[in-house]
Amino acid sequence: MANRIADISRDTLETQIRVQLDLDGTGQSRFETGVAFLDHMLDQVARHGLIDLDINAKGDLHIDAHHTVEDIGITLGQAVASALGDKKGIRRYGHAYVPLDEALSRVVIDFSGRPGLEYHAEYPRARIGDFDVDLLHEFFQGFINHAQATLHIDNLRGENAHHIAETIFKAFGRAVRMAIEPDQRMGDTLPSTKGKL
Repeated sequence: MANRIADISRDTLETQIRVQLDLDGTGQSRFETGVAFLDHMLDQVARHGLIDLDINAKGDLHIDAHHTVEDIGITLGQAVASALGDKKGIRRYGHAYVPLDEALSRVVIDFSGRPGLEYHAEYPRARIGDFDVDLLHEFFQGFINHAQATLHIDNLRGENAHHIAETIFKAFGRAVRMAIEPDQRMGDTLPSTKGKL
């Protein structure tokens, strides 16, 4: 399998974002996004997904974090899609359950070529620090639209908003890791009866 790396930039009137990644990394990460809580969550994705991830973002944070968070999701999705290439030989599907104290979340992903998001998480408060929890949905919506993936996120229980979010991102990283792993039995075959993903 060829090197699965990507370097993708997105430049709009609202944000300037660059994502560099290596899907076969060791979980090294560096973030300069201006959104500290999102950096913390993305670090979970890198570490648990064993993805080397470098994200630099400048956005209109003087308004709020919406555009920055959404556009990071978009650019990360584009980078993953680029690094996966034709998707031959990958497992395609991945899933993970992750607990953190009282919280438990399940994430299931399919790099199907069809974007779809089922996001079921209720938070006991609207903000974690100064971070608006509604933006987590926007991040994942941006990601799946551009990674061309179907993603099911279910927080099964939890009382602490930070714990809920962290279990989701850890489970997301582990589900992605499983889905993008080379499947030795699959060889260089596409994991689809349609012949295209």
